[in-house]
Amino acid sequence: MSWMKKSAVLASITSVALVGAACGNDEGNGATDGDALSGKVVMDGSSTVFPIMEAVAEEYSMEQPDVEVTVGVSGTGGGFKRFVTGETDFSNASREIKEEEAAQAEENGVEYTQLAVALDGLSLVVNPENDWAKDITMEELNKMWTDTSVKTWKDVRSDWPAEEISFFAPGKDSGTYDFFDEKVLDGADIRQDSQLSEDDNVLVTGVAGTKGAIGFFGFAYYVENQDTLRALNVEGIEPTHETINDLSYPLSREIFTYVNNASLKDKEQVADFARFMNENAADLSEEVGYVKMEQARYDENAKVIDEIAGE
Repeated sequence: MSWMKKSAVLASITSVALVGAACGNDEGNGATDGDALSGKVVMDGSSTVFPIMEAVAEEYSMEQPDVEVTVGVSGTGGGFKRFVTGETDFSNASREIKEEEAAQAEENGVEYTQLAVALDGLSLVVNPENDWAKDITMEELNKMWTDTSVKTWKDVRSDWPAEEISFFAPGKDSGTYDFFDEKVLDGADIRQDSQLSEDDNVLVTGVAGTKGAIGFFGFAYYVENQDTLRALNVEGIEPTHETINDLSYPLSREIFTYVNNASLKDKEQVADFARFMNENAADLSEEVGYVKMEQARYDENAKVIDEIAGE
């Protein structure tokens, strides 16, 4: 079973705990015998980043079975709500932290570090029965998602059919929504008849089951569901590993995890997991459908992790 197929099942619950053999350990922080570690690593946030971190956590549990890694999927905004109060060690994000979130972290004495983990291309997807729309412009996307007078595909482009449009989008706690808001909506309100969900698999199902539908989410969810969805070119550029890697695709972006500096310094298992994540994120991001960064970026992450962890 692929990582993404597992995610389709797991993302429907609040979080998934990936626990090794000695799951009875509650609060252990550090080494037991030799290089064996115990304790907990608590992570929450973006559903876009979730498949990467789920894969990392499963691989890590094979090396450190006594460390319990919990990966939540409450959305970027939901993850930051917990992170800025010091409740979690890591917060996965498909956007950068907002000023108000950073201010809350400062008020609560939470110092943190941003680590980019991979590249993503937000993908606009339609039902395979849609045989008319192949390419779309940013201006047309803005019109579709903000102008409530647009009811059919013909209202977007005159040579498209009068097929009613159904709109599927991530919820407003999602970093993917925030990115779309910035790049496409230009700060305007998304149309009220959009069907919003924090669960990307719900969006996949909605678009796949509705002929006139359009939706958007991270590239990996499109890649995993190409048999039931079709991606639109944006401004003439197809979302692919190559166009996302060179950032020529207009909706390319970095995706992140944020780590609590105190956790990195004081919890040996958190520092160990951070290093493991950074060493394996490139390969595992590709495996689950995202695009790895240049190795130099991961090398930079490694230096930062070591500096903060005190090694």
